[in-house]
Amino acid sequence: MDPDYESFKQSIYEQTGIDLSLYKEAQMKRRLIALRDKRSFTTFSEYFRALKINPELLLEFLDRMTINVSEFYRNPARWDVLEKKIIPLLMGDRSSLKVWSAACSTGEEPYSLSMLLSDYKKGLSKFSILATDLDQQVLDQAKKGFYFEKAIKDVPSDKRTRHTTKQDLGIGVSDSIKKHVTFKKQNLLSDRFDSDFDLIVCRNVMIYFTEEAKTVLYQKFSKALRKGGVLFVGSTEQIFNPALYDLESVEPFFYRKLC
Repeated sequence: MDPDYESFKQSIYEQTGIDLSLYKEAQMKRRLIALRDKRSFTTFSEYFRALKINPELLLEFLDRMTINVSEFYRNPARWDVLEKKIIPLLMGDRSSLKVWSAACSTGEEPYSLSMLLSDYKKGLSKFSILATDLDQQVLDQAKKGFYFEKAIKDVPSDKRTRHTTKQDLGIGVSDSIKKHVTFKKQNLLSDRFDSDFDLIVCRNVMIYFTEEAKTVLYQKFSKALRKGGVLFVGSTEQIFNPALYDLESVEPFFYRKLC
C-alpha cells in the first residue's frame, strides 16, 4: 500500500466527491503519476495542495481522470442494430422516448442518438436525450456542437447531409439536432439517477471501474430503466449475468429490463 496515494484518494474524495478507489487502481494511478510528474510535483500530497489553490490544475486533473474518447456512430454495426431492432422494440404503442447518454464526453454519442431518432418515422413524435458527464469542460465543448470533419466519417451520408453543416475548420451539428439534447454534469458513482428511461447508453466506460463499482452501476442503471427499457453497453462490456440486475440479453450488448 502507498500511504501517499491512499491519503490523496481520501483528500480528493473529501474535496470533490470523486471516489478514486472505485476505479481500477493500476490504470488510474499510472495516469495520475504521469500528470503529477508533468507538473514537477514529487508526492501526491504536494500535488493535492496545489490542486486546492489552482483551479486550472484541478480542471486538468478532472480531465485526465475521465476518459474522453468518443466518436459519432462508434461501431456502426451496433447503431444499425439499435435503429432496426432495438428502437422498434422500445416503441411498441409508444409515441415518445426518454433516452440517457451516460458519460457522454464531448457529445458525439447523444448527437448521434438525436440524428437517429430524428429520422425515425414509424410513430415517434417526441424524444428527449439527457447527456451527462463528470467533466464540465467536455460538457461545455459538447454544447457547442462543433467537430473536425473526420469525426463524422461513420455517420450515414444522408444523415450527414441533413444534420451537419460545413464550417471553417470543421462541421457543426444543426440546431434541430441539438435541441433534443440536455447536457448535465453528473458523477455516475455517487449521484442519484433519474428514472423511467426507455434507453440508456453507457459505452466504453465500465471497463475502467472495479468489479464492485460495476455491480453498483448496473444495479443503478437497471433501476433507472422502465420495464422493457434497454441498456446499451460497449463492445468490451458484455454483462455475463444480466439476470442479477433484472435484465435479459436481447442482442449482443443490448439488455432489456424485465420488471
